[in-house]
Amino acid sequence: MYYTVTKKRIFAALLFVLAAVLAVCGCLYETRSVQAAAHKKELPIYNIKTNEKKIAISFDAAWGNEETQQLIDILKEYNVKTTFFVVGAWVDKYPESVRALAAAGHEVCNHSNTHPHMPKLSQAEMQSQITTCNEKIKAITGTAPILFRPPYGDYNDNLIRTVNGLKMYPVQWSVETCDTRIQNYL
Repeated sequence: MYYTVTKKRIFAALLFVLAAVLAVCGCLYETRSVQAAAHKKELPIYNIKTNEKKIAISFDAAWGNEETQQLIDILKEYNVKTTFFVVGAWVDKYPESVRALAAAGHEVCNHSNTHPHMPKLSQAEMQSQITTCNEKIKAITGTAPILFRPPYGDYNDNLIRTVNGLKMYPVQWSVETCDTRIQNYL
């Protein structure tokens, strides 16, 4: 069997290769277009850019208050103001600690009402968790929180949109102390 190479066959082969290359390029372009149109994940605020040499320190208050006054005293000694993210159930149990935090000039903000995994809730349940805690904080401090930190650092697009819809800012930590993990080993 012989195969004769002619100009016509070379031309046909080149056209075939060109068509294949264009098809591959077209697929790559289509993939990029789909990726560009893909949903952009909603994110909380992790940090704020500034030229100032500052850090923001925050604490979550969800369980006990045994060391709250000592913490307030240490922060006062070093003239440090911080944000405490409190759970509504903690506010119910320790209203005097909430008053002390606010009186010391610290910001008291929202960490949900009962500390659930927020992404597992419906939007109505998320709103209830946040607004109920806001009402409890405002009743004691006179100020409604504008910041919300999700329990466990657990969030999804729906939660971020819900928080934004309540005219609040969802925030997250950028450096975790891992103190809860350390306590498990003590």
